[in-house]
Amino acid sequence: MSLNKVMIIGNLGRDPEMRYTPSGQAVTQFTVAVNRNYKGQDGNWQEETEWFRVVTWGPLAERTAEYLRKGRKVYVEGRLQTRQWEDQQGQKRYTTELVANTVTPLDPRPQGDVPPPPGDRPGAVSPLRGAAPAGEEASDLDDLPF
Repeated sequence: MSLNKVMIIGNLGRDPEMRYTPSGQAVTQFTVAVNRNYKGQDGNWQEETEWFRVVTWGPLAERTAEYLRKGRKVYVEGRLQTRQWEDQQGQKRYTTELVANTVTPLDPRPQGDVPPPPGDRPGAVSPLRGAAPAGEEASDLDDLPF
């Protein structure tokens, strides 16, 4: 039995960059900064930031490129994958990426941001939230289709 599952919560370090493969499949890349606080040996609190390179494919790639921007807090779930290639000098290079299958914005959408696509239902269930709490206006929710 094997398991390769990663879950992170952090902030986008840059705007997503979308491109298309030669076969026409959308692929979007972005980075997420995850902070960790801990007490150092001197007893003072320290902060450490770990950066994750995230890749999304297909319809999820198109949605992340359209709706996410630098600084937004997101939940990302997927698997780790290491790729290898040769640079122009023939040296092997490696990169490890989080290949996402779920991306959920966790903060309210900034004013003037793109509205949700047609067909979104107010109070709809998102991967991390249930239906809108009683008495909460649907317009207060961030119901993006991730």
